[in-house]
Amino acid sequence: MTFKRIAVIGAGTMGSGIAGQIANAGHKVLLLDLTTKATDYALERLQKSEPAPLHQRGNVDLIETGTIEADFDKLAECDWIVEAVVERLDIKRDLYKRLDAVIREDCIVTSNTSTIPIKLLVTEMPLAFRQRFAITHYFNPVRYMRLLELVRGADTRTDVIERLSRYNDEILGKGVVPCNDTPGFLGNRVGVFALQVGMDEAFKQGLCIEDADALMGRPMGIPKTGVFGLYDMIGVDLMSDVVDTLGDILPENDVFHAVGRSNNPANALINTMISEGFTGLKSGKGGFYREDQAVDLTSGALRPRITELPALAQQAANAQQDGRETLPMMTEGSGAHHQFCRNFLGRVLAYAADLIPHVTSTPQDIDDAMKMGFNWIRGPFEMIDALGAEVVIKLAQDAGCAIPQALQTSADHGPFYQVQDATLVVRNFDQTTSQLKPVQLPEGTERFSLTRRTLTPIASNRAASLWRLPGDLRLVEFHSKANALTGESMTIVRQAAEDHGMGILIHNDAQHFSAGVDLNRFADFIAREAWGEMDAFLNDFQQAVAALKYCPVPVVGAPSGLSLGGGFEVLLHCDRLLTHANSVLGLVESGVGVVPGGGGVKTTHQRWFEATGDAEIAAWESWMQVGYGKTGESPEQATKLRYFQPGHDETVMNRDKLITRASAMIREMAPGYTPPEPPKMTLPGQAVYAKMDAFMADGVAKGWFKPHNKTTAMEIATIVVNTTSDAPLEVTEQDMFDRERAAFLRLAKTPETKGWINAMLSGAAIE
Repeated sequence: MTFKRIAVIGAGTMGSGIAGQIANAGHKVLLLDLTTKATDYALERLQKSEPAPLHQRGNVDLIETGTIEADFDKLAECDWIVEAVVERLDIKRDLYKRLDAVIREDCIVTSNTSTIPIKLLVTEMPLAFRQRFAITHYFNPVRYMRLLELVRGADTRTDVIERLSRYNDEILGKGVVPCNDTPGFLGNRVGVFALQVGMDEAFKQGLCIEDADALMGRPMGIPKTGVFGLYDMIGVDLMSDVVDTLGDILPENDVFHAVGRSNNPANALINTMISEGFTGLKSGKGGFYREDQAVDLTSGALRPRITELPALAQQAANAQQDGRETLPMMTEGSGAHHQFCRNFLGRVLAYAADLIPHVTSTPQDIDDAMKMGFNWIRGPFEMIDALGAEVVIKLAQDAGCAIPQALQTSADHGPFYQVQDATLVVRNFDQTTSQLKPVQLPEGTERFSLTRRTLTPIASNRAASLWRLPGDLRLVEFHSKANALTGESMTIVRQAAEDHGMGILIHNDAQHFSAGVDLNRFADFIAREAWGEMDAFLNDFQQAVAALKYCPVPVVGAPSGLSLGGGFEVLLHCDRLLTHANSVLGLVESGVGVVPGGGGVKTTHQRWFEATGDAEIAAWESWMQVGYGKTGESPEQATKLRYFQPGHDETVMNRDKLITRASAMIREMAPGYTPPEPPKMTLPGQAVYAKMDAFMADGVAKGWFKPHNKTTAMEIATIVVNTTSDAPLEVTEQDMFDRERAAFLRLAKTPETKGWINAMLSGAAIE
């Protein structure tokens, strides 16, 4: 059962973000604060913030605003009220007393508190209120962070929890993790501790902040921000407050206190930074990182920023590229960098294990919280399994940690996660025993990162795999670094087109679907002037996506996150798209001085031509959006570019529902399915080319474009315009493929494109 009338009280960052996500779901919401100035600012922030909190700016129209004093009576109409006011217990308690006097008997009230236990929030409230009260702790930014910690109190009714869970799962697209009413719940309890340990060990081992972040980042499966970068992103002052709050509410014997504010070696430095306004990205002044400078941890002075990765981080990156496990190499060695990794992993993984079973009975809850709330690639218990419990015990002992019983149980009886009879099971604990139980997910959800553990691939290489799913379906998974596409990726695509079963899904469970074709491949071709090899590579890519398009069974692309360049070109050749609501779709090749070479220009032009029936409009629109490298940062935005087709393609709010719905779409399409007919398109005459040339020349003269932007744009024009005659030209799909390859090769031979690609690969500015 959905909610008919929802209100959010508190229009700060979190409250406005929650209201925005409700509006993204197409539901009306009432947003209240103390003043109209506060709510007006909240609406402005929703429309102007980056990354965008709204799928499209028009969603703000679903948010009604008001003040707590003038519009409090409107809360009597609501069946769910979210409290997101300041983290002060007295203010929250006073608000609940006011609410109890006006709300309906069936109205559910929840708090977005990140730390305060329910037993403290509602201790003064009557039983009927406590029975309808829970904590719904969202993570910031609400649109993008998947985690919802759902906390029930001692008196909270089961039907209340079920209703909240279902709405947030199905409507708001959240990964709901149930939490006991314990301080810090799960995400912040482990995540903030990990940040503090990272900072503590950086000081102890004498590491610079760049090295600490690089080691704690991707090699360990943690976001590349590491600890100091994440402090800057969240806000140094806000993080300081969170650490203080956790320190106030956690038990005295919790080892968190060893890295809390009073024991944090960076405490004095942090206080100075806050007093001087260096509170991170939001300040506009920076924090630990400041443009091309960084803070020296020892002196607190600024120094030039270090851009070179430490050797250990580079070794780990190379191992990841080859599909090898990185954690053992992070811990097996001597020197400060290895010691940092050993102590960090030993302390953090032991801390997570110590929360079992008194905070939660299952490691899955903690793993899910860290993956969905802090964007870890793997949760702590998955990391323990990767290293081996015996190794983690040794790391923890060397770091001076007590050994939790859950960790010892894993060492004695096997990994936390295991496969039994083709089912993934996880060890669950009570106070005295443990047993293996199937991994639990809400109905209709599936995470391929979990499913793949129970499967054997039909075919696999370093870049991609082909899997068999129930119902004789096939799934193509890209899994290279950044899921960049290579020749090996397209080998798997071609194999899928041949061994297609009843239908094909194109999907992976990574944060991003694909950033496009691996630029290193093109850089190598250019450096060797291997133009024949480059043409063959592009042709192979084109033929692979064409084989996918004309496969005799339905093909559904189901991406989440970024789907750019060549990655999006693969999706353009699927029968239908099923996108996550935060999917970013687009062709961005012009940004490095090339054109889409895998059918992107062809399909964009085709869609505009089919929609308008006008060759000139189709040419101009496709030229403009490919030339500018436009992207749709939501399905709604992608619709305007014809990259997403409403009524044909579909979207889901919860990315964990992509596989389930995509499989259902294939089954719906399968009866009587026939592949599409090859399209025929008309290109306008060269007069349109002249207009495009004049447009770019004017832009260069006015300083809007670089000269090579014009060169790139005019090569795109050669694809969508007949440059040899004033007469319109009928072209086939293969003609358009050929035009793309020819334009790509001409651009690749220019020194400017070579420089732009190398700059992109090195992280330098494109000149």
